[in-house]
Amino acid sequence: MRIVLLGAPGSGKGTQAQRMVERYGIPQISTGDLLRAEVAKGTPLGLQAKAAMDAGQLVPDELVLAMIRNRLSQPDARKGFILDGFPRNLSQAEALDRMLGEMGKPLDVALLIDVDFEVLMQRLTGRRTCESCGRVYNIYTNPPKFDERCDACGGALRRRADDNEETISNRLRVYEAQTAPLIDYYRNQGRLRTVQGVGEIEDIFRAITAILDPIAEAEEAVEAPPAAEVAPAPAAAPAREEEAAAAPETAPARKKPAAKKKAAAKKKPAAKKKPAARKKVAAKKKAAAKKKAAAKKKAAPKKKVATKKKAAAKKKPAAKRKPAARKKAAAKKKAAAKKKAAAKKKPAAKKKAAAKKKPAVKRKPAARKKAAAKKKAAARKKTASRKKARRR
Repeated sequence: MRIVLLGAPGSGKGTQAQRMVERYGIPQISTGDLLRAEVAKGTPLGLQAKAAMDAGQLVPDELVLAMIRNRLSQPDARKGFILDGFPRNLSQAEALDRMLGEMGKPLDVALLIDVDFEVLMQRLTGRRTCESCGRVYNIYTNPPKFDERCDACGGALRRRADDNEETISNRLRVYEAQTAPLIDYYRNQGRLRTVQGVGEIEDIFRAITAILDPIAEAEEAVEAPPAAEVAPAPAAAPAREEEAAAAPETAPARKKPAAKKKAAAKKKPAAKKKPAARKKVAAKKKAAAKKKAAAKKKAAPKKKVATKKKAAAKKKPAAKRKPAARKKAAAKKKAAAKKKAAAKKKPAAKKKAAAKKKPAVKRKPAARKKAAAKKKAAARKKTASRKKARRR
């Protein structure tokens, strides 16, 4: 995506350009930065520009365009660029279009960030810059927390010498006079898009992306053609060679489809190899499955034997336990028999004891009889003795 960014000093071009760089991955190219870099490096272009500036003259457009051409040839500008600060007038715009046409990189859009004169005056006269880190504040719209001190590093804030009302007013008048024809130039080409640069930064950027996103998506679709492309007919080759000879600088851009076709041709055999690779994997899986099944079958008889052995091992202790159980049962029976025998003996013993007691009972009357007999005998002896005594 190739963009020319237009806007007066203080319109917020720099802020929005940085956000565009992050979103679309294309470089912001400022002619002022290019000039300073070339002079610092001491390149031939830089030396010529320095000579003009030292003489108090403007740097010729040819030098600026040559610097832009060199910068656009670098790899990071392959997908596009954002030109900031150039062109400034109608002649520069026409020269830029011719150069970009020769390079095969025509502009896609000229984006204008439009801000009213009064708002620009307030922004520029209220601008303050940190001397240490370069952070920019505005005492009206984005003031620092502490007066004349940077919030980030604590450095002193300064006001640029040319940020006074008279200087700013002159700069804005010159810009308006030069840019008005430039805006009409891009409007007539159908490339001009305008965004109001007043409001929140996020809201302004949202309006910009609404314009640029469709362009970026369309370019991505063109750069990524379908994989299955039809090979060009051999008869068309001479015509392409003639075109390449007529426009040597655009030839590299036309070789890209051929390179893509070659890549697609290389990918096709790889795509054919994929089913074969899948078949090999499937065959390996089947072989592995068969091996597993065979291993399971072999393991099954072994498992049966093992289970039988375990069952036999469990039964053996049970068999050993049976004699012990029988012995216990026999012991219980003997104990029961002894109890029964003891129970039978007790009544017999009682009977014997009773039998022994009965004779004693029977013997009592006999004893009484004997005692009675003895008494009778004693009584008889007494009576006899008495009779004898009497007789005497």
